[in-house]
Amino acid sequence: MKLISSGIDKVRAFELPAGIWANGDCVGTPRAALVKWADKTNQGDMFYQVYVNGQYAGSTVDSRQRQMIVPVPSSFESAVCIEVFAVEAEYAHADFSKELAGPPAASGRVRISLLRSQDLPSDATVEIYFDNGTGVIDYSQPLSNRPIRIWPAWQDKAGFGMSRFGAGDFGYDSAAAVGFGKGSFGQGQFGLDSDAIEWTSPPLMAGVYKFGVKITDGAGNRSIASETEPITVIPAARPAEQVSISSFDKQTNELILSIA
Repeated sequence: MKLISSGIDKVRAFELPAGIWANGDCVGTPRAALVKWADKTNQGDMFYQVYVNGQYAGSTVDSRQRQMIVPVPSSFESAVCIEVFAVEAEYAHADFSKELAGPPAASGRVRISLLRSQDLPSDATVEIYFDNGTGVIDYSQPLSNRPIRIWPAWQDKAGFGMSRFGAGDFGYDSAAAVGFGKGSFGQGQFGLDSDAIEWTSPPLMAGVYKFGVKITDGAGNRSIASETEPITVIPAARPAEQVSISSFDKQTNELILSIA
């Protein structure tokens, strides 16, 4: 993992208002936050990246910078997660969002990654099923609203007659093939990289779920279902409103908050 969290300390975020009225009320849109942090290790040769809800938000311009303004989404169902990481200078502007992805989903959603191998038919579709927390997957009713097309654009599909004939690597029609190190490494035919597509579920209640995936070709032939391991979903708590400071003890550095 290229993201380094050790040593990052005192991460604080301050919402920046778009304007302040004479009575002290503020206009909160467009939403942006000033993020500040400290680095105990004082790594002078490291740059820093900020991620908001697991998405890359920006990088520092030099190794001495310890603050950054980032956009913050409106979130009414869960708190916004802001994280700061140190990275080597050569990776300063690389997006490592995928390294942060993983269950349980804070939003109560499950993300399923599907390997889009080039040996799948050009007219193939995918349907997702789940067990609704019962332990037995119901294959009579797909969870997805409609079948998901594996190849929504024909230009993405490499194969005989699908591209510029004989113009690809080693004479194959592979102008649409994923470049080395650009996709799912070594999971395609002949060890080439392969595409991966993702599907995100609707919000789910807290519980343990299993999902099943079936692929159907243009002739209606279905593959044997591939099932996931049990996935624990724990939706994040709703953000607190009208939080105020009840007391603060300077001796113990203890802060007590009250919620109206």
